[in-house]
Amino acid sequence: MKKLFLLALSVILFTACEQSEKRYTMQSSEIDTVKKAIDNYNNKTYDKSIYADTSQTFFNSSSEKGMSTEETINYHKQNDMLFSNRSFTGEDPEYEMVVTDEGKTWVNCWLDWKGTLAENGKVIEIPIHLTYQFVDGKIVREVGYWDPTEVVLNLQAIEAEKNATVEEDIE
Repeated sequence: MKKLFLLALSVILFTACEQSEKRYTMQSSEIDTVKKAIDNYNNKTYDKSIYADTSQTFFNSSSEKGMSTEETINYHKQNDMLFSNRSFTGEDPEYEMVVTDEGKTWVNCWLDWKGTLAENGKVIEIPIHLTYQFVDGKIVREVGYWDPTEVVLNLQAIEAEKNATVEEDIE
């Protein structure tokens, strides 16, 4: 009887340990939502239903106030005017979902972005890290980091060339 009790206790303890919540995964409904957000960006269709009403977006920013979902959509639309085409390439994307010690759910992704400047046809490729916080299946916070230097330098060169042309026309 004693052996049977110890065996039952062992099985209960082993099963309890196995049923703990996953803290890290590479497949989840939240990851599927992020993939949908990436597809929306690539297709220039901005579906607000995956975002909470109070969602905040921070791109290359240390600001305490982020952009609302509507402001983020306008941000993308303004940037879209600079490029004849742009999208995440789909080459070797990485997605992971983590649940922090505080119980917060985040999805991280590492992607390659490629765009062609409309003014000069210059193709620019940039690695990007995006992270999304979820509450009740909705994105409540989006944070993105990348190095914009190549885009900025090319836009400055385009502007300098325009200014030089204007100055030549004046003379």
